[in-house]
Amino acid sequence: MGLLDDFLGWVFSNLGRIVISAVAIIVISVVYRLLTRQIAKLKEQRKLEENVAFALRRISQWIAGLAVIVVVIAQFGVEVGLIAGLLALAGGTIIGFAAMNTLGNAIAGIIVMTSRPFQIGDRIYFNGQFADVEAVDLIYTRMRTLDNVLVSVPNQELLKSEIDDYGKKTNVRRSCSITAGYELAPKDVETPLLEAADKVDGVLRDPKPYVWITEFGDYSVEHTLYVFVNQIKRLPKIDADLRRAVLETCRHHGIDISTPQLLRRVD
Repeated sequence: MGLLDDFLGWVFSNLGRIVISAVAIIVISVVYRLLTRQIAKLKEQRKLEENVAFALRRISQWIAGLAVIVVVIAQFGVEVGLIAGLLALAGGTIIGFAAMNTLGNAIAGIIVMTSRPFQIGDRIYFNGQFADVEAVDLIYTRMRTLDNVLVSVPNQELLKSEIDDYGKKTNVRRSCSITAGYELAPKDVETPLLEAADKVDGVLRDPKPYVWITEFGDYSVEHTLYVFVNQIKRLPKIDADLRRAVLETCRHHGIDISTPQLLRRVD
């Protein structure tokens, strides 16, 4: 009972401070919710880009949390100036002991947020694979691969790498190349390739697919089929379907696209 009496005594003696702290927390929470709703509304109205809206929500969250800490601690006899001094001291210590890469990633994160080389929700090609951007934080950019793996990439690494941004609904050109013997007329290869493009779901009819001769080899000619796609989320699947359609159509028309042409010629 002694501990309970002490606790109740502390509560009654600090009841005013507790009430003020609770009211302050409620007010800060209400303001934070109103602010985040306004940010979401501006994003839906396309007055704010998703990257900017995400950054504003994070900043609002940090400010709200800091305000709660300052108000509560100040109510129980710790001066705001002392709190600010302690926070500054802690911040300076953290920065002093933090690795240079961390500071570099933070600066790089600010650059990524302001320069906007891509937006949240875009499909990008980075480090040899496709990934969908989910968040741009101060230190890391988080993206999800086609294997449903969430990858956190340091922002400094992004600034040093080449990134292909396919966006969300932009028209992009894709290609599929084959080699055929010199005995075949270009038209005899072009027609089956265009026929294969017509069989693939997701390939646009406007702009129209087309075929170019892209290289002369020693024993074969390289023909490249170009198509246009705007379903960015299905891009790897469309590429696979296009290659399969090309293979099946070439077999149907008796076009040999195998590589070891030299052996056949010697025999």
